[in-house]
Amino acid sequence: MTLRRSAAALAAIAVLGCAAPAVAAGPSPSASPSAAIPDGLYGTADPTYDGVWRQSLALLAQDTAGVKPAAQAVDWLVGQQCANGAFAPFRADPEKACDAALMVDTNSTGAAVQALAALGGHDAVTGKAVAWLKSVQNQDGGWGYSPGGASDTNSTSVVIGALTAVGERPAHVRKDGRSPYDALLGLALPCADGGAFAFQPDKKGALTANADATAAGVVGALGKGLAGAPAKPSGTAPACEKATGPEQAAENGAAYLLKALAKDKHLTQSLPGAEDQPDYGNTADAVVALATAGQADRAADALRWLEGHYAAWAERSGPAAYAQLILAADAATFDVRDFGGRDLVKLLDATGPAPESVPAVSSASPAAAEEEQDGEDDGPGVWWFVGVCLVAGIGIGFLISGRVKRRQP
Repeated sequence: MTLRRSAAALAAIAVLGCAAPAVAAGPSPSASPSAAIPDGLYGTADPTYDGVWRQSLALLAQDTAGVKPAAQAVDWLVGQQCANGAFAPFRADPEKACDAALMVDTNSTGAAVQALAALGGHDAVTGKAVAWLKSVQNQDGGWGYSPGGASDTNSTSVVIGALTAVGERPAHVRKDGRSPYDALLGLALPCADGGAFAFQPDKKGALTANADATAAGVVGALGKGLAGAPAKPSGTAPACEKATGPEQAAENGAAYLLKALAKDKHLTQSLPGAEDQPDYGNTADAVVALATAGQADRAADALRWLEGHYAAWAERSGPAAYAQLILAADAATFDVRDFGGRDLVKLLDATGPAPESVPAVSSASPAAAEEEQDGEDDGPGVWWFVGVCLVAGIGIGFLISGRVKRRQP
């Protein structure tokens, strides 16, 4: 998870337009980048709050789709690591050593580990990162966004995914005898309150259901990462029962998500003043969570809703949004090359350096057929017509507009 991580991620959401890594609220970044966009980085928005996160999701989604990313893109991510193994959201000058003023975090570090582990060949980098993550584990077994911060469902789940990605067993990674799963169980609500996960306890220690945290918590409780791990359909709807272990907590969370999706087929924003707005990123994350819990068939309506509504959001939000959609579509066995009539992989690839290799696309898919038709349209007849239009002084704006409209889902 869209980037999926916390309802408190106000700063990152301002940049991304979707759910984001769990970060403390901070000043909203400028709409125009305050830092130069480095070569190799995906997207053109200010990377200050989400550079490593969106890069990690982009690389993970490309790997999931069989794309070999550009070496330049991978090198950029590797170069963001600090000497102690941690990652910050963005280092404008990787040549400058990390110091106490640089805010490193578990979400950026955990996401980078998952992406680099999937790509392979980066054991030294991921090993240092995991060692740092273990060093900042809280006494309840979980992690907060910042080292020493109170444990939250989202951050704990990102770290679980990182541990699993490098072959660690999260249940064996303990602090004071408690594992990450103990932390998640402590953040799970009872069935009387819906069986969801809370993000964190409030100041009074009370837990409040949070769909964003629940999507993360389901995946984390099952020991999986940001890409999920689609399970064989269970055949039965999840039932909420007292959770004595992480698997039941995950089933309870899945039941909560299905109920939340039932009415509108999408989740809504939880930020103040935005409660009636669709939450595209968290809806995609919920699909990944449900597929990981063996409920992909029951999540299909939500993915179909995304197919018909994602375009404007993803275009505005950038690479992490396309990555989330790829991970969701893949988890639910939808065609990532023909999602609402468009090729998600191609859209993601276009936001960064050209990949080293891309798997062949079947010409039988509707998206490929449309692309082929577009290619045929660009023959001599079209260019002759364009020339006539230019000579006549009427321009070609209407022609371009028509072609763009045909490509909209």
